[in-house]
Amino acid sequence: MSDERTVTLDRLEDQIKWYDHKSLSAQRHYKLLKLLQMVTAAVIPLLAILSVEQWQKVNATLGLCVLILEGVQQLNQYQHNWITYRSTCESLKHEKYTYLASAGPYAGAEDRLATLADRIEGLISQEHAKWVSTQEQMRSPRGLDTAG
Repeated sequence: MSDERTVTLDRLEDQIKWYDHKSLSAQRHYKLLKLLQMVTAAVIPLLAILSVEQWQKVNATLGLCVLILEGVQQLNQYQHNWITYRSTCESLKHEKYTYLASAGPYAGAEDRLATLADRIEGLISQEHAKWVSTQEQMRSPRGLDTAG
């Protein structure tokens, strides 16, 4: 196997592993935060029907916890990252298997390896551009142009 092929396929495997790991991590964080929110929110009405004065403070604290948990989720964009990283990972896997089968764009390509490298980097660049766009949207006030 040539060095170029090894480098390209190693890069592809590294990226697949990275996106898979990050997707799973974001999915776990998202689901944990949502589960904590649901349980906390479900306890609030239960405590509200108990006529003990101390429960009012507990209820207020639980309501604050729900708000904080949602804020953490929105700040870190776990759901968005989970879906985006999973999509990129699956696209990279698709490229790998299409390349190995000499199918699709690789069937008639003069330089299959260069085509693979180009397509891999295109997918990664596309995902990065989406990530940057999402970060910029989070920083700017909704619907307001901050440039001028």
